[in-house]
Amino acid sequence: MSDLPPCPACASAFTYDDGLQFVCPECGHEWSKDAPASTNDDEAVVRDANGNVLMDGDSVTVIKDLKVKGSSSVVKVGTKVKSIRLVEGDHDIDCKVDGIGPMKLKSEFVKKA
Repeated sequence: MSDLPPCPACASAFTYDDGLQFVCPECGHEWSKDAPASTNDDEAVVRDANGNVLMDGDSVTVIKDLKVKGSSSVVKVGTKVKSIRLVEGDHDIDCKVDGIGPMKLKSEFVKKA
């Protein structure tokens, strides 16, 4: 069997060597041979809609009207949310929205302020 590392994106075993990098034919992911063999899952990187890295305590702005589940309220575009906290899971931002209260947001619907 092959001694090449599995794809870090999809864990496929069908990776191949392409000169200075490895390539996964299943998902198309390419990574450097110099890259570490395993990523540190303790430090998961959370990015906003524009690709900026988010950190605890940052302020973000909502880029899309978001319906609040179980309520008729809506978080409007342009709402600024201060002092976010990053958490694990699908909704990776824990915050308090003025006028609505505590809630969780997806990082794909915010941009760094």
